Amino acid sequence: MSELSPKVLVIDDEIQIRRFLRAGFELEGFVVEEAEDGAEGIRLATLKPSDLVILDLGLPDMDGAVVVERLRSWSGVPLIVLSVRSSEEEKVHLLELGADDYVVKPFGMAELLARSRAALRRRLRASSGEHLIKIGSLSIDLAARVVSLDGERLILTPKEYRLLQVLAQHVGNVVTHQLLLKEVWGSTHLRDTHYLRIFIRKLRQKIEADPTQPRILVTELGVGYRLAQSGVESKPEVTSA
Repeated sequence: MSELSPKVLVIDDEIQIRRFLRAGFELEGFVVEEAEDGAEGIRLATLKPSDLVILDLGLPDMDGAVVVERLRSWSGVPLIVLSVRSSEEEKVHLLELGADDYVVKPFGMAELLARSRAALRRRLRASSGEHLIKIGSLSIDLAARVVSLDGERLILTPKEYRLLQVLAQHVGNVVTHQLLLKEVWGSTHLRDTHYLRIFIRKLRQKIEADPTQPRILVTELGVGYRLAQSGVESKPEVTSA
């Protein structure tokens, strides 16, 4: 990925949306390619590889989910889905197919840019082998398996650390309940979401200034959890788990 001019491919059949996205991304220094349907989007993604794909689900020739599947069959490019569909089932389905994030229309350009930068940072860390994750005063050293808050090492149980580790590996992006359960407890526990609620609550008690208004480990209702990065979540949420 070019640090100076990352390339974004926008796949959306609405010309007004494409113009809006082009203007916003170009102001941030991106080079923008456009496609008005799924077939053209897949063709451009193949012939002119991008650093990021923004994909609308409601395409005229195929469902956006098909585009996600086809892209993920050969490419790991960061991919953010846009849609007016806001059901939890839809979000989970797209994320499990391989989308990095999901933004519901209408949306603000600032939010989409923040989520885009988070997806790009995650992919850059993965490709460079970066192992130190910092979120405010929280530091997660994935290589040394050390978690610190305000410079003081935290004592985590093996399950608490593994849960935080999986979230840190996807920092800035939502991780579904099913993926967390599979990675931390195994594939036989995919329905045991109460495990997650208990351990998320324990983690928040250790890493959040106010566990009842988490700013670091935030909930994506009905979908999963996200380790927030600066600019992605700007307000605390009020939640019990």
